[in-house]
Amino acid sequence: MNNAIFNFKEPKNEPIHGYLKNSKERLALEKELDRQSSEIIDIPLIIGGKEIRTGKTGKVVMPHNHGHVLANYHMATEKEIQMAIDAALNAKTDWMNLSWVERASIMLKAAELISEKYRFKLNAATMLGQGKNCFQAEIDSACEVIDFLRFNAYFTSRIYKDQPSSAVDMINRLEYRPLEGFIFTVSPFNFTAIASNLNTSVAVMGNTTVWKPATTSLLSNYTLMEIFKEAGMPEGVINFIPGPGSLIGKTVLAHKEMAGIHFTGSTSTFNTLWKMASEHVERYKSYPKIVGETGGKDFIVAHSSADPHEVATAIARGAFEFQGQKCSAASRAYIPTSLWKTVKDDLLQMVSEMKMGDVRDFNNFINAVIDESAFNTIMGYIDKAKNSSEVKILIGGEGDKSKGYFIKPTVIQTDNPHFITMEEEIFGPVMTIYIYDDAKYEEILKVCDSTSIYALTGAVFARDKYAMVAACRALRYAAGNFYFNDKPSGALVGMQPFGGARASGTNDKSGSHLNLLRWVSPRTIKETLLPATDFRYSYMME
Repeated sequence: MNNAIFNFKEPKNEPIHGYLKNSKERLALEKELDRQSSEIIDIPLIIGGKEIRTGKTGKVVMPHNHGHVLANYHMATEKEIQMAIDAALNAKTDWMNLSWVERASIMLKAAELISEKYRFKLNAATMLGQGKNCFQAEIDSACEVIDFLRFNAYFTSRIYKDQPSSAVDMINRLEYRPLEGFIFTVSPFNFTAIASNLNTSVAVMGNTTVWKPATTSLLSNYTLMEIFKEAGMPEGVINFIPGPGSLIGKTVLAHKEMAGIHFTGSTSTFNTLWKMASEHVERYKSYPKIVGETGGKDFIVAHSSADPHEVATAIARGAFEFQGQKCSAASRAYIPTSLWKTVKDDLLQMVSEMKMGDVRDFNNFINAVIDESAFNTIMGYIDKAKNSSEVKILIGGEGDKSKGYFIKPTVIQTDNPHFITMEEEIFGPVMTIYIYDDAKYEEILKVCDSTSIYALTGAVFARDKYAMVAACRALRYAAGNFYFNDKPSGALVGMQPFGGARASGTNDKSGSHLNLLRWVSPRTIKETLLPATDFRYSYMME
C-alpha cells in the first residue's frame, strides 16, 4: 500500500472479564445465552465465501441437556470437499501476494470485533455448545482467541524482519514464502481458540486452508467464520467443511497439492493422518509440514517441602476445570506421605463443594462432558477402578447421562503407580493419586517420567530449590510445558508457548513465532552487485 517498513508492537494479553453478579458483562452474557437457547440455527458449509447446504444434516445439542437442539448443520460430501480444495487453491495467489501487513490487519480487526462486538455471542456459543462455564469460555473463546490473533500479527512482523547480513558487493535476503499448496486444518471440540488459531496462524503467513471442525464445536466455529468474514477475510482463504472425518481426511490427503496438516486432537487420529500422508508422499508436490498437538497424561509431583494447601488447590483446579477436558488437565499426582493427610482433607473438601449442572447457572463449577461417547469412555475407566483391589475411590465415581452427560469429579487413590488410570489418557474429571515415601522423591521422578507415553504438561510443587532443580532435570522430556508451584494448565499466548513431544505431538509451540515458522518455506536470494567477468581467480594471475 505504501513504502513504509511497518512493524506491530508486542501486544498485551486481553483482560479477563469477571462476570460478577449484576455486572454489565454478566447481564449481556446472560441475555445472549437466553437468545441462543431459544433458537435453532442452520449451519452451512462455507466454501469460497459461499454458504452451501448439502441436505445431509446432523444436530448440535447442549451437552448438559442433550435433548435441546441448538443447530442443524450440513455435512460435506466428496463433491464439497473437492470444491473446498479448489477454492483454497484458487484463493492462494492473491492472498499470498497481499502485503503481510494487510493480512495481519484482517486478523487484528477480527480480534477487535471479538473483544468489543462479538465477545458475548462467541462465549455463549462456546458455553452452550461445548459445555463450558462462563470463566472457562471467557479465557478461551474471548481472551485466547484475541491473544492468538494479536500476538501472531506481532510474531509475523518479527519473522519477516529477520534477514541475513550482506556485504558491500552483494545484497542478501530471505523471502518467507507460504507453503506450495493448501493446508488441511483439523480442530478439536474443547477450545474455540484452537479452532481459530489452527487456521489464522496458517493464513497470516499467506496460506489458505481446508478446515475440518469438530462436530461438537460447530456453534462457536460457525460464529468464528462469520467474524472472519466481517473482518475482511477474502473468499476462499478459510474453507469451512463440517462432516465425517474419515471421508474428509481420505479425500484431502490424497490431493497432490496438500502442503501441510495443522492438527489438534487425539493421538490415534493424528497417527492415522500421518500414516495416510506417508502413503501419498510420492504424489505430493512438496513434502508436507505436519504439525500436531495431541494427547496428554499430565502430572503433579509434590515434594515434602511443598505447601499442601497449594497442592490441593492445584489438583482441584487442574483436574476438574472444564471437566478435565483439556489436553493439559492434571490427571495423575504423586504426593509424599508427610503431606497426604492435609492434601487429602483439603482436596476432598473442595471437591465436595463443587456444584454441577447447567452452564447458565454461574454457580456451577462442573458442567457436562461433551457427548455420550466421552461419557461412556470416562465411566469405563471409573468402572475399572471400582472393580480393582489396587485402588479406592475417595470421592465421585458416579455419572448420569439421562438428561445431560454429567460425571461427578472423581478422585482415586492407588497403591500401584502403573494402574491404568495413572497411565492412559481419560480426558474427563478423573484424578488418580499415588502416595510415596518422602525419602523416595528421586525415585518417584523416574517413575513419573517413564509411566506415560505422553509428554505435554506437568507441575512440581516444592519450596526446596534443590528439589525443584532435580525435578527439572529428571523430567526434562516428560513435559513440553513445565510448571513450578502452579497447576499444569492455563498457558498464556506470548508467555508460555504451548506444546509437547513424545505421543503429545510435534511441540511446535503455538503462542509463539515458532509455530508460524512452520507455515513458511524460506527462499534465500542473493544479488551480486558487480558480477565476475573472468573465470580465473586472482591467485591464478600472478
